[in-house]
Amino acid sequence: MKTYQHRFDNVTDYLHHRAPYLMVDQIVSISSKEVVTEKKLTGEEFFFPGHFPGAQVLPGAMMQEMTTQSAGIVIAAEYNPMQEYNTHDPHFNEYALGVLVKVKRARYRGFARPGDLLTATVTLQEIVGDVYEFSARIVSGEQRLTENRFQLSNIKSTVLSGVA
Repeated sequence: MKTYQHRFDNVTDYLHHRAPYLMVDQIVSISSKEVVTEKKLTGEEFFFPGHFPGAQVLPGAMMQEMTTQSAGIVIAAEYNPMQEYNTHDPHFNEYALGVLVKVKRARYRGFARPGDLLTATVTLQEIVGDVYEFSARIVSGEQRLTENRFQLSNIKSTVLSGVA
């Protein structure tokens, strides 16, 4: 597998996700084994009005998504099997990088609310074939919100788009 050598400053140079589903605002640090990212919750996110009216909290599924997207940054930066990679034209790429295939463990310990700054630390634990296993945690200030362990895989873009 060839390593993708480019380093970018913008999250969207690594991920295909876009608003309103993009759960990473910035990359704080990145290495071949770990990424630290941040997300500032504005209160304008699409999920807050319905989760829960009068007591808005970030859904646990969106915390999982933040860690999954962060792990996808590591894969795009360090374990991308393609010579060229284009996040602005998903039909250009042979592979969809970092597709969630398994959540092994997820534990939620607190709530995130509008105005909170979330910091995710995501660590690559193991690579077995085409499967990348990560552990992650999200904190807001000193409060630990979640810890999880999950697996991602690179799959053919045609499989993802249903054109296979």
